[in-house]
Amino acid sequence: MKSLRSLRALAATVSATALIAAVPSARAADYKVGFITSLVGPVSSLGIPYQKGIKAGQAYQSEIDGKKVQLIQLDDASDPSTAARNARKLIEEDKVDAIIGTAGSPGALAIAAVARESRTPLISIAHADLSGAEAEWVVTVPQPAALMISAVVDHMKQAGVHTLGYIGFSDAWGDQVYEALEKTTPQAGIKVVTNERYARGDASVAGQVLKIVSQRPDAVITGNSGTPGALPYLALADRGYKGKLYGTHALINPAFINVARSSVEGLLAPTGPVIVAEQLPEDNPIRKVAMAYRDAYQKANGAPAADAFSAYSFDAWLIFLDAAKRASATAEPGTPEFRVALHDAINSTKELVGTHAVYNFRPDTTYGTDERSRVVVRLEKGQWKLVP
Repeated sequence: MKSLRSLRALAATVSATALIAAVPSARAADYKVGFITSLVGPVSSLGIPYQKGIKAGQAYQSEIDGKKVQLIQLDDASDPSTAARNARKLIEEDKVDAIIGTAGSPGALAIAAVARESRTPLISIAHADLSGAEAEWVVTVPQPAALMISAVVDHMKQAGVHTLGYIGFSDAWGDQVYEALEKTTPQAGIKVVTNERYARGDASVAGQVLKIVSQRPDAVITGNSGTPGALPYLALADRGYKGKLYGTHALINPAFINVARSSVEGLLAPTGPVIVAEQLPEDNPIRKVAMAYRDAYQKANGAPAADAFSAYSFDAWLIFLDAAKRASATAEPGTPEFRVALHDAINSTKELVGTHAVYNFRPDTTYGTDERSRVVVRLEKGQWKLVP
């Protein structure tokens, strides 16, 4: 009998010891974030910077009140259907609390559908221009096309532009830019004379550019991104086009400059303040965070930051950290209740200073930026310069 009691006591001690030993392992990742990006394919020129930006975010802060944040990364290979499958895996198998991703608008929209179905927050680092029920579980970090396009349209008006050629991707991003032009150019007295499109994987846009040049517009603007965004500018240079050149914030990327080369000298584009952080006034609140991001980027990647895209994923990480801290007051990470609380916290974000913007989210829109999130820059000898 005494021996049986001793065995029971020993078993209890062993069980307790095992439980104590298991606690650090169970709590090693109190929060889980799924990150989807594009490391190969036509969107990889954006997806790789996004990956570097999330690494900078981890270097900047990897815990919330002492609890670790685990990042699980998957590559969608620039394919929207793969992006959706990745999202489903992260939610159903890895039990992530939220998803950050991906590099292209088509992929972001595919993830958004999975996020809505599973009631999991998506912090989109590509444009996910949604509304109503479709937007309920999504916030979008990049500035909306209309906000940024209005800045360059104002510049066009001041520069005396009256006719404008347009060429963009034949997808959601190309549509968003064109729709923004339709809304902003009439009041500036500017007529858009072309609406040419091409696919991200196309090797030539010679035919489309020929149509643009035949209209002799005062200026040309594109609705594209990354290295495929260089095609129209190269073709315009080949045709000897001498008008003004404009782009969007989706082109602020060294890979784009390396491909487009001299064809984009003097190009004007809107961007977030981070790209010219050191040129901002000292009292600009974004300057301090943007410079801290640059330090974290250097630490994480062993090289200085030189693009706008990595800063979007960095800001997405800040948005998650801020909201998760508040959500954890009412629910435990890893539960459906926490995902709901996290959704509510993200959508009540107030005056969160990032590298691109001061973010304020609300339930009726996926965007959280305002005029503080934009500046106009000019490309001069491969460097972006702030336009007063």
